[in-house]
Amino acid sequence: MSQDSDTEADIVEDVAELMDGLLKELQDLYSFRDLYFENHPIEMATEKNKRVEEKKDVLIEKFESIDVETQIPFSHRAQFLYMKGRCYNISPTYDARATQCLSKAVKLNPHLIDAWNELGECYWKNMNVKEAKASFEGALKHERNRLSLRCLSIILRQESGDKKRTEAHPAILKSVELAKEAVAQDIKDGVSWSVLGNAYLCQFFMVAQDPSTLKLCMSAYKQASLDPIAKGQPDLYYNKGIALKYSEVYDEALQNFEYASRLDPPWQPPQQERARLVTFVHSAHALVKSRGKLKSKKLAGMVQSLDRKMLGAYGEGLHAFAGRREVALELTRLDALQEGPNEAKVILGKVVGSIHNDNAVPFTFALVDASMECVLVTVYNWADGRGAIIGDCVAIPEPLMRTHKHESEAMTYDFKSIRVNNPLLLLVNGKRVARNQFACTRVTSTYEIH
Repeated sequence: MSQDSDTEADIVEDVAELMDGLLKELQDLYSFRDLYFENHPIEMATEKNKRVEEKKDVLIEKFESIDVETQIPFSHRAQFLYMKGRCYNISPTYDARATQCLSKAVKLNPHLIDAWNELGECYWKNMNVKEAKASFEGALKHERNRLSLRCLSIILRQESGDKKRTEAHPAILKSVELAKEAVAQDIKDGVSWSVLGNAYLCQFFMVAQDPSTLKLCMSAYKQASLDPIAKGQPDLYYNKGIALKYSEVYDEALQNFEYASRLDPPWQPPQQERARLVTFVHSAHALVKSRGKLKSKKLAGMVQSLDRKMLGAYGEGLHAFAGRREVALELTRLDALQEGPNEAKVILGKVVGSIHNDNAVPFTFALVDASMECVLVTVYNWADGRGAIIGDCVAIPEPLMRTHKHESEAMTYDFKSIRVNNPLLLLVNGKRVARNQFACTRVTSTYEIH
């Protein structure tokens, strides 16, 4: 209905006051949801969605009691429809009524940035990525804003999941840039920091195994946790748990998965990841302590067969690692390794067992050397099906040693591990791992758009 058809008899008196009142109630509704754990104990997590829905229903009744075509002046209709659509859209599942309201809002006022962004989130909930992307891009045509930027950052990473590694690189880097721009718009917005952390995590695995990138990721999550809204969202702890898991800080990873589960009990991924990690650390503990469950005679025979010739290229000459000066490597026993990096050292041992991972990341095996010490070796970016097998002789230059120890009523584990980010540094049976055995790790995060 056009502006001319409005009649004074139909139009609500004090429209400005009505709109201000509805906006205040809408803001209170979202604050109730976003700051729920600031005002309620975590034990009430199971009631959160129900209580939000109850409050939403009350406000929806007020919106639906008003006929926008006859009671709201034309100049206010876009804003009214945006608020009504946003009220519908607070639910975690898709609501077609929200899409209808928001589509009308952007048609009436194409410059209404908030309506474009809300419409994008509606399409995203309905798994319509193409329309969601178009909505966020539509908002950015009118104004650079942090919500559009960070949502596009997420979408670019999701789209890159089906692309080849080389094709995905530009999208991942663009995702990081968009997330950084979102943070720059408001450095106190923890949700933007959380999205930036996820973008860095994806870059670490899919672009370059640069430890400094993982540090940037963890720094972003730390900033996110300072925001009362972001720290109440389970995705922050779930994705931080993923980062900690791949950083091999298992205790903290388990804590973060557990906390994410407590914040949103019905949400399965944190529970699944925690269960996988618990299984992994228990398997690692058992494999290392039992030295692969090999009989003493067989184990002794394997160790006695270790031959310095299997050091191959690492047995002589100078070698440079991580851009440092060239050094000669000294063969060192496992029981002589120090916690942390062991520069200018090389170890040589026999594979005595491995751990199966559902996603093949990392490839994990146990190594025993002449000292009869056993350690876990985790190798990242080794192509699926390419790893070492029992009996293989493996040489690892400059091993990074870490001790994993935990004791509680729930679980106990105690083992040492060596992390290898680049399988091309390994020698297996005296030969360097071929380049065609290098494969990039793919990591996905979920639950980012609410």
